[in-house]
Amino acid sequence: MSNTTTPVTGNAPTGPKLRYSDAELEEFRAIINEKLAAARSDHQQMIASLNHSDNSADDTYRSPNFMEEGSDELQREETASMAARIAKFIQDLENALLRIHHKTYGICRVTGELIPAERLRLVPHTTLSMAAKTAPRPKD
Repeated sequence: MSNTTTPVTGNAPTGPKLRYSDAELEEFRAIINEKLAAARSDHQQMIASLNHSDNSADDTYRSPNFMEEGSDELQREETASMAARIAKFIQDLENALLRIHHKTYGICRVTGELIPAERLRLVPHTTLSMAAKTAPRPKD
């Protein structure tokens, strides 16, 4: 009887996946870049609106109807608030691109496990798995 061994055919050990492949990371990069371009465009439009660079009415004119002025101010505040949220979203997307570059993208910062690809496709800037996001937080 000969003592032969069967050669290993390149099958990797089975177990939990530690990170996304380069091809998967490129898919996520494309999704993020698309969302980033749209968010930057929206942000620029809002900033232009706030700066009146969209050729809106002259600021020196005062309407005799003070209610309209209050409504205009409320609209500006809402636009400024939305612009700030979009700026944060842009920063979160840029941070996600950095994680892709460092090959740490998609790893939950709480559990250390991979965030499901389906979640990342919907919320590409997330750093939490649903388990970590919905887990009860410790009381201070």
